[in-house]
Amino acid sequence: MEHAPGWLTNSLIYLGAAVLVVPLSKALGLGSIIGYLAAGIVIGPWGLGLVSNVEDILHFAEFGVVLMLFLVGLELEPKRLWNLRRPIFGWGTAQVVACAAVLFVAGWAGGANWRVALVAALGLALSSTAIALQVLGERNLLPTPSGQAGFSILLFQDVAAIPILALLPLLATGHETGAVVDGGSRAIEALKIVGVIAGIVLGGRLVLRPLLRWIARSDTPEIFTAASLLLVVAIAALMQFVGLSMALGAFLAGVLLAESEYRRELETDIEPFKGLLLGLFFIAVGMSIDFGVLLANPGLMALVVAGFMVLKAAVIYSLAKLMGLPYQQRPVFTLLLAQGGEFAFVVFQAAGPQVLPPGVASFLVGAVALSMLLSPLVLVVLDKWVLPRYDACGPVTMEEISEQQDAKVLICGFGRYGQIMGRMLSAQGLKLTVLDHDPETIESLREFGFRVYYGDATRLDLLRTAGAATAKVLVVAVDDVEQSLTIVDIAREHFPNARIVARARNVGHLYQLLDRGIEVIEREVFEASLRSARAVLEGLGWPAYEAREAAMRFRRRNIELMHELYPHYKDRAKLIAASREGRQQFQEQIAREREERRQRAGRDWYPGDEAEEPRP
Repeated sequence: MEHAPGWLTNSLIYLGAAVLVVPLSKALGLGSIIGYLAAGIVIGPWGLGLVSNVEDILHFAEFGVVLMLFLVGLELEPKRLWNLRRPIFGWGTAQVVACAAVLFVAGWAGGANWRVALVAALGLALSSTAIALQVLGERNLLPTPSGQAGFSILLFQDVAAIPILALLPLLATGHETGAVVDGGSRAIEALKIVGVIAGIVLGGRLVLRPLLRWIARSDTPEIFTAASLLLVVAIAALMQFVGLSMALGAFLAGVLLAESEYRRELETDIEPFKGLLLGLFFIAVGMSIDFGVLLANPGLMALVVAGFMVLKAAVIYSLAKLMGLPYQQRPVFTLLLAQGGEFAFVVFQAAGPQVLPPGVASFLVGAVALSMLLSPLVLVVLDKWVLPRYDACGPVTMEEISEQQDAKVLICGFGRYGQIMGRMLSAQGLKLTVLDHDPETIESLREFGFRVYYGDATRLDLLRTAGAATAKVLVVAVDDVEQSLTIVDIAREHFPNARIVARARNVGHLYQLLDRGIEVIEREVFEASLRSARAVLEGLGWPAYEAREAAMRFRRRNIELMHELYPHYKDRAKLIAASREGRQQFQEQIAREREERRQRAGRDWYPGDEAEEPRP
């Protein structure tokens, strides 16, 4: 009990610093991450000195990164992760190897011992997963090409940390006998790693879902929350036991539960803890900056921080061009990967005095922490002065929807499709609540008098605030297929009384909506395309009523064929065969009807035929 007052005092300090500094930072337009880092500097050993056990707090706060990776994994089904295998191992390998090579050459050329230069290069090549994913999430950039590429590279870095840590003892060992012993121990370690990963995969498939189902039946929300945290803690502990990245293990567990019926419940339970612990992690990073090392060699520190960030930025920007990322997205992508990362702390500490002298390790840790502090500041500069020159619309600062809404119709997505629906329903005097996450669109529509709220409709809390629980109709009109399906999944699970009217981008999207039991689905360009086809037939001389009849006949047959193909849409070979057969039958039917029209008209040629028109 005698330790309780100390923990209580520390908790008061952390929470007080965050509550005071973070809102001030956001008010100044600097963002929440700078606020957390600044709070850590203020209360740390080189500020007011209110907290001294920085290393212990940093280890505990790393759990925020673990929770964040678990939630990211929950959004990635195994199939989607498999589709990302090439960018993860292709571009991820290219980034780590290229950055490490450039930094090694620079360090070696600068006079450092080759072992020191190699360890420094490997550590500095890694980036901050916590800051990068936090920024990408805040800006809704994860679904974009740069967001997907950045996430893939960050995920590979977590994987790459394993061989990097395994390499460190080899750099310190020069005796052959030691190498033999190390070889045997490494074989045992490899078996442990394979066993733990296999256990997580098999356990995720065979044990976790029945266990969560059993806990959910107890109808005790706090126990489900405790079970969610226990799951992440246990997997992180297993990964740490075999020397792997805790965050990587949590991510793997999240992926395995991505198809679970409890995915949304897990997200809702863990999200608040993730936010608090991530904030604590950034505070701990701020406290860990050793200003003594900085003040002892300020010029050298500035040179190292600026040097490694500039070199990494040059490599990463070149990769962004090779990857074909839109040039408007390259500056943010480059900056987020150019900074140092939290795993560099682990690499430099694990290197030991045989490879990395304590003074050098402390200097490098300070350089990484400073880069993590500088990156959000540079991001502010990018937003204000660089991105406008790229002709990219910098993110407009907007408050998310916060007032409880009670309209009977909730529209998610207010692009071209949603706007037409909204205008028609508003003309009937209906009260609507509209959610969209594009600040540019919202600002433009507000100028025309539309009341559109800012918010990501894939978030359960925002849907509740927008009134989804009391709405009679939920219109899913977002443009992105994955976001559309996510909103439908949330609505089906949490708002079963709301009738869903969904927009389908294409037939594949429509089939996935049918899988979810959605009955009212409209393909976005289908009806407009039919009307255009009617206009073409009339322009070729068809009587209007026959053009309309042909379009309606095609519409009916297309819908019939679509439903006939639905059972086969996951089997590509059967789908193609059935589709060809259906089209062939329809074309033969249309050919017979054309012949009948010719006979009724009493002539060999009919308006619109491919044959050359008869001359008068």
